[in-house]
Amino acid sequence: MTARHEEIADELRRAIDREEYTVGSRLPSETELAAHYGVSRGTVRQAVAALTTEGLIGSRQGARRVVLASRRSQSFEELRSFAQWARAMGRKATGHVVAQECRPAADEDAVRLQLRPGTPVLHVLRVRGLDGEPVLLERTVYADWIAPAVEAIEPDCPSVTQRLFEDTGLVFAYGEHVIDAVAAGAQDAELLGIRRTSPLLRVRRVTTTREGRPVEWSDDRYRSDAVSFSVRNSIGSNALARKTADEGTTAGRPDGSAVSPSGPRELRRGSTAP
Repeated sequence: MTARHEEIADELRRAIDREEYTVGSRLPSETELAAHYGVSRGTVRQAVAALTTEGLIGSRQGARRVVLASRRSQSFEELRSFAQWARAMGRKATGHVVAQECRPAADEDAVRLQLRPGTPVLHVLRVRGLDGEPVLLERTVYADWIAPAVEAIEPDCPSVTQRLFEDTGLVFAYGEHVIDAVAAGAQDAELLGIRRTSPLLRVRRVTTTREGRPVEWSDDRYRSDAVSFSVRNSIGSNALARKTADEGTTAGRPDGSAVSPSGPRELRRGSTAP
């Protein structure tokens, strides 16, 4: 059975998403919330603490809590895993390997994966979809030590991250994401079902273990009409979040800047789907 404070926290999240409490506005006091939900102030305090941890609200001592964001920040696990993010959004993730090949590490592969040039690495081209619609191309290079486990995964596995954890115990712990925009080439256009030169959001990332050992590096290209990224400047929460296009289009680097007095700022770039 779900605890009452968790139910209240979920109701407050939905209210914030519906903009019943807009960004920059104040929540009702603990006394008012306790009366509204028919619970003690201590129960309300637990619910509010959960939203504060997530970066949705903030407060100063002696002042009412202020809404800082209208969406929950993603955990790194969700940000790293397309399938886990899709499930969190209530969408179905699909995936299919288009090409997979072992080849000697080029200079860029060697630098990013901290390997000697010429070390065998695994190159994988994968198309990812939301509810059956292709939205992402992943061009991933896996280090030699994890490549055999990746090769053993079926081509249409929806979550490589989850399968590697189940099969090997591997945990993707750290990552660096660099985001920019590129024009779709011929292969991009064909696999994503878009026109050549259409704008794509490119995310280049390197992911490592807890010990800092590189596992993979990838060039991910998202259809800009389907997926976007946002940066919210709130203390104590992940700055970077992946979003579907109907939530708005923003992009930037996760630098963890501080919140402004008037609420979260966003770095906006790109175009929003009609």
